[in-house]
Amino acid sequence: MSITKLAERYIMEHPSIKDCLKNGLINYSSLSRQIANELNLNPKKHFDAILIACRRLKRKLKKEDNFEWGILKILKQSKIEIKNKIIAVVLEKDIFFENVLAIAKEIKRKKEVFKVIEGVSGITIVTTEDFLPLIRKHYKNKIIVENGNLAEITIKSPKEIETTAGTYAYLCSLLGENNINIVETLSCWTDSIFLIKEEDVGKAMGLLRF
Repeated sequence: MSITKLAERYIMEHPSIKDCLKNGLINYSSLSRQIANELNLNPKKHFDAILIACRRLKRKLKKEDNFEWGILKILKQSKIEIKNKIIAVVLEKDIFFENVLAIAKEIKRKKEVFKVIEGVSGITIVTTEDFLPLIRKHYKNKIIVENGNLAEITIKSPKEIETTAGTYAYLCSLLGENNINIVETLSCWTDSIFLIKEEDVGKAMGLLRF
């Protein structure tokens, strides 16, 4: 891998350094020496190449700011809904699906949260904690994982989100870079839905005030 690629990868893997570089709050020479030391590169031999890579990356990040502006414009028009006491139960793929329909009917009758996500290796049911006994009743021996104490954050955006590239990825990065684990995620038209631990809701809401 080239010195330029190594330097860029190092910066992109360190969000705090990336932000300081983008906002012009970092000394190029100091950063170049730090990258050389941490990547075990010869400072005398590779200093200039690392320095140039840092300057090029800053220009690249500045261009991304314009791209990010379009995303933030969408998110500023979005509304947020939060529901707590949510569970996500992962079931084996070979379940009797008629039981899922029976569970759905019962939950929908009470107008509670109900979502089903079908993947390659399993099926996830998202609902409120009250219905965990019902799921266990039908699938006691088919449960792979039970994730409880979750909150569901739904970001309802204007329809322009469909043609604004990178919005969903931006939200995932924003939460991830701030040490908020996304337990489950899905989207439906203009809704972006994230399941996170209830203990992280306060921090997440602070980040999502666009």
